Amino acid sequence: MSLTRRDFLKYSAVAAAGASSVPIFKSAMAMGKKPEKVVSHVTTFCEMCFWNCGAIAKVENGKVVKLEGNPANAASKGKLCARGNAGMGSLYDPDRLKHPMLNTGKRGEPKWKKVSWDEALGFTAEKLKSIKEKYGPEAVALISHGSGGSFWKYILNAYGSPNYTAPSFAQCRGPRDIGYLLTFGDGPGSPEQIDLANSKFIVLIGSHLGENVHNSQVQEFVEGIAKGAKLVVVDPRFSTAAGKATWWLPIKPGTDMALLLSWINIILQEDLYDKEYINKYAMGLKGLKEEVKNYTPEWASKETEIPADLIVETAREMSRYKPRVLIHPGRHSSWYGDDTQRSRAMAILSALMGSWGREGGYYFPTKASLSLVYPGIPDMPEPQKHKLSGDWPYAIEATTTAMRRATITGNPYPVKGWIANGCNVMKTLPNQKETIEAIKNLDLMVVVDILPFEHTEWADVILPECTYLERYDDIKVSKGKTLSVTIRQPAVNPMYESKPSWWITRELGIKLGLEAYYPWSDIEDYLKKQLEPKGIRLETLKEKGTISFPDTANPFIAPGNEPVFNTDSKKIELYSKALKEKGFDPVPKYKRPEAPSNGYFRLIYGRSPLHTFSRTTNNQWLWELYKENEAWVSAKRAKAMGLKNGEYVVLVNQDGVKSNKIKLKATERIREDCVFIVHGFGNNSKDLKKAYKKGADDQGLITRYAVDPLMGGTGMRVNFVKIVKEA
Repeated sequence: MSLTRRDFLKYSAVAAAGASSVPIFKSAMAMGKKPEKVVSHVTTFCEMCFWNCGAIAKVENGKVVKLEGNPANAASKGKLCARGNAGMGSLYDPDRLKHPMLNTGKRGEPKWKKVSWDEALGFTAEKLKSIKEKYGPEAVALISHGSGGSFWKYILNAYGSPNYTAPSFAQCRGPRDIGYLLTFGDGPGSPEQIDLANSKFIVLIGSHLGENVHNSQVQEFVEGIAKGAKLVVVDPRFSTAAGKATWWLPIKPGTDMALLLSWINIILQEDLYDKEYINKYAMGLKGLKEEVKNYTPEWASKETEIPADLIVETAREMSRYKPRVLIHPGRHSSWYGDDTQRSRAMAILSALMGSWGREGGYYFPTKASLSLVYPGIPDMPEPQKHKLSGDWPYAIEATTTAMRRATITGNPYPVKGWIANGCNVMKTLPNQKETIEAIKNLDLMVVVDILPFEHTEWADVILPECTYLERYDDIKVSKGKTLSVTIRQPAVNPMYESKPSWWITRELGIKLGLEAYYPWSDIEDYLKKQLEPKGIRLETLKEKGTISFPDTANPFIAPGNEPVFNTDSKKIELYSKALKEKGFDPVPKYKRPEAPSNGYFRLIYGRSPLHTFSRTTNNQWLWELYKENEAWVSAKRAKAMGLKNGEYVVLVNQDGVKSNKIKLKATERIREDCVFIVHGFGNNSKDLKKAYKKGADDQGLITRYAVDPLMGGTGMRVNFVKIVKEA
């Protein structure tokens, strides 16, 4: 038998990919032949970001070799972004967590002992039982981000705790959701229910379309621009989207509210709003007009450093295209502490344009619904204590802010156990010293993850979760213009000793004595019995990946399809009596932000189209394309400081915290008073061989935050940095 080195490496890779390929490999080797290629295509949905685009995995001899979009899926429309195409990089990352482990050392200075699943889950169950006995079940909190979190939320509810938290509320979209809820009685949705493709005028306020790569939204954005939509980009940095803009408004950071209130004032003073729409559907116009009358374009120009005539011009142009105007609601909105009110100003402006429920603006999701429930499950226990939502009147979810505070102080009651699933708490919560202080107060810290991110160093037990390409998850039910269901199923068997969250939580639940909540024998039984009463065959869904249910609902206002506003007045609330009764401003007001002192810049941050937070920075394919972030600074300021483009520097914040070294990007594409870096880099886990110490950790520099008084969000753009040459 003669084998080339290339053949040997190829066959070795196939053999390592999974047990299913080993017989083929051995048979071929014994016969001195190349194995015949066994190819299959497996439908799933992506987990490289939360957009969850439909995907198809091409599997050759037990190894995933390609990922592509599923044309049947409305979210992806047959396309995947760079991150979606690089899903195999996570699957075959050599740095993956491979075995359950117990920490026999100290938190922060771990000594890991490889253990069996039985021992790891037994240890976890005993700790959870002890916490429940001493403090009650509410003393355990879940911090999760990702599809596997649904199984962890389920076991937490069965255990008796309401404290399921996600950074997506307090650290991301929560202020936006509450701002729109207070105005329209509903949030803008996730993904956002926006009609970009048919808009005639689009306004992006710090929203980095094309860099955050929300797949379907970017496709629709491009379609809208191609059709001739005018675009305003309000951003202190010349972003990718700004390159497509009719107007780029390089606003002074922290003054967005001044611009919004001035736009509202101009539109009202010049009678440019949609009168028929407002008269029919809104209340509080008189109060709004009175509250904003002093926010003139001349005043706003001094605050924002945008010329007054440009403020007037963009307001008038915006109004000219109503109602097909889209004030994009954005997503990450935890900026300065008054973020719910800033989002409310954006919602009010949208209302004045008449764009809620109108083509080119916001659409109404389908009225069709689908509830998937396994039959015969007993009712979940009623929590004896309220969820940790803090003392903020509009914190409709348990918040990470309140959870961490309770862990440190014991108020309103002690928190003694954290379960972190798919969420690196060191990179998602501001002020890492507070996070460490909280962890030190715990009796149990469980990390359920795929890679050894920084938070694993603070764990008592690590439970290695398999990647999305190796597992089933809950059926994804999506409500856009139509209702659809999408399946995630394994393309290959789990590698090493990693396990899916459905299996981990079921085994843990049984050890906790919660067998009654786990009557299914396996995951396919669980899924089948949820789907069959709805007339959906599991095998059909597995084959197609996505099944959509078209209905006759109209996504836009029309005769017989009038909007419903779930506000107190049952109308759009331009002036909020509910806020006034609670002691808050009924109409948003401008508060001047703190300015950086001499030698300092405001720290702002954003996304890269090639990475999702910190979770992809070790991915071999994406790492090759973008290994480290850069510190954007104006070329003029760089020259004045004697700094050159491409040299390494260190960022030092106002509290003396230093970053890892970071490459300087001296550019004309940013204002002189701020520094911009991409979020998620500067990993300090030595076990991440590619990502370790690459770039700077923006979250490490965010030692200060301003808490939103309405919903508890943490405004994180209140930090300043100076630039120091690397020693």
